[in-house]
Amino acid sequence: MAEVKVPELAESITEGTVANWLKQPGDAVSKGEAIVELETDKVNVDIISDYDGVLKETLAEEGDTVNVGDTIAIVEEGATASSGSGESAPAASEPAKEEVAAAPAQPAASVTQPATESKTANNGVIATPAARKLAREKGIDLSQVSTVDPLGRVNKKDVMTFTTQKPAATTTPTPVTAAPVEDDRVEVIKMSRRRQAIAKNLKNVQNTAAMLTTFNEVDLTEVMNIRKKRKESFLEKHDVKLGFMSFFTKAVVAALKEIPHLNSEIRGDELIVKKYYNIGIAVSTDSGLVVPVVRDADRKNFAEIERDIADMAKKARENKLSLADMQDSTFTITNGGTFGSLMSTPILNGPQAGILGMHSIKYRPVAVENNTKIEIRPMMYIALSYDHRIVDGKEAVTFLVRVKELLEDPEQFLLEV
Repeated sequence: MAEVKVPELAESITEGTVANWLKQPGDAVSKGEAIVELETDKVNVDIISDYDGVLKETLAEEGDTVNVGDTIAIVEEGATASSGSGESAPAASEPAKEEVAAAPAQPAASVTQPATESKTANNGVIATPAARKLAREKGIDLSQVSTVDPLGRVNKKDVMTFTTQKPAATTTPTPVTAAPVEDDRVEVIKMSRRRQAIAKNLKNVQNTAAMLTTFNEVDLTEVMNIRKKRKESFLEKHDVKLGFMSFFTKAVVAALKEIPHLNSEIRGDELIVKKYYNIGIAVSTDSGLVVPVVRDADRKNFAEIERDIADMAKKARENKLSLADMQDSTFTITNGGTFGSLMSTPILNGPQAGILGMHSIKYRPVAVENNTKIEIRPMMYIALSYDHRIVDGKEAVTFLVRVKELLEDPEQFLLEV
């Protein structure tokens, strides 16, 4: 028998959630074939088998948290599907069917553990196979183990946490409080690992950074004129559309070179000022916000930036971003205007010192030509949130004014066609 373990994922990622078993017990597997999809804080990754044979057993259910190095499946090397299926998924007895109904996400794994032990010895507690196995090894009564699962299901991590605690002699189990599932007006949805990570990271930024936001407005007349004038030739030449993001990315990079502390971060008692410009572009997906990176944006022309952004956005929507796609950004741009936002205060993408927020373009009357006349112009509010521990107000305002100036005169300062 061969063990399938959770591999090293990235330096900052030590655990993940089983999102989807691509193979079931009894299925034939080939070396290099993906058998399970794992959801991490940033991306989903496929875990592959290093062996040819039959998947004999899965040791974690969909929704379980697993750590790097954990064994999550057993492969019977050299077996065939016909011979392996009988051992891996025996016909369930009537009591076992009851347990399967309690954990439908992984029936084949559930029936490998006798239902009588799960229901009788543990007072009807619903638990994953991995949790039951560890509880048996540690001699733990699962009814004494608390869990934060909305449905009250005990997983392996709950049991591991229980073993490190010292329960008082008179302590009674804390009941799990959950929304009334009988009420059809309430839907209980377990947060995805990515959503939990987003919540944790954003709250951590609020707790640690001295975050402030400064605002300005930009007249995008010249940018829109250039796009209108050059969009067809640009598309024909570069096979990518000339959008707004390349203008903003170029403006941000130029302003960062003048205000370098906005391209830095705090590590301990040191300020790390970065002399490279990897610009994170926030992209909304069905599973949450991700921030792929346009690397070395200062060395790329408009077409290269637009192509990078388009490729990253496509990969994000198709859930194909890799960890490398989202690492080592130095500054972030987010565009709430895509969804109609007029003004907002973006939260820092820690540990970065700054984030630029773009918003909806609205045609408004503005004074032009030294305030001698009023014209209807395409205006956008822009916002810079910054870490006041690193950047002073003067620097933040200067940065945002510089971005405004560059966008209002893009031919002179930015366009590299």
